[in-house]
Amino acid sequence: MKKKIESEKAPKAIGTYSQAIESDNIIYLSGQIPLDPQSMELVGGKEQQIKQVFMNLRAVCEEAGSTLNNIVKLNVYLKDLEIFSSVNEIMKDFFDEPYPARAVVQVAKLPLDAQIEVEGIIIKGETYTY
Repeated sequence: MKKKIESEKAPKAIGTYSQAIESDNIIYLSGQIPLDPQSMELVGGKEQQIKQVFMNLRAVCEEAGSTLNNIVKLNVYLKDLEIFSSVNEIMKDFFDEPYPARAVVQVAKLPLDAQIEVEGIIIKGETYTY
């Protein structure tokens, strides 16, 4: 069974997808681009775009009853790997250690010509330390 998760504090889906889907104890977060949730327009500046993406993801996590720190896996898509170091620095403001597993990929183009898109996976429930 799957449950749709939708936050008014994150941009509305601009296609045939949900902001997030919960299935059993896993939450799949759709890719977020740096849209301002109120205006539905891209924010300006590379660093502001990075921050906006993580604010959007945080809003969806909170709607799901979770936090960014519960994300176990992130996929980051960048228009230009030149902003990779900025992503690392800004992530420190949004995540605590241990940081999620992550892949970063440079792509030819992103929706609305955004600089960044990020998607993630959350595992809900007990966590185990070995």
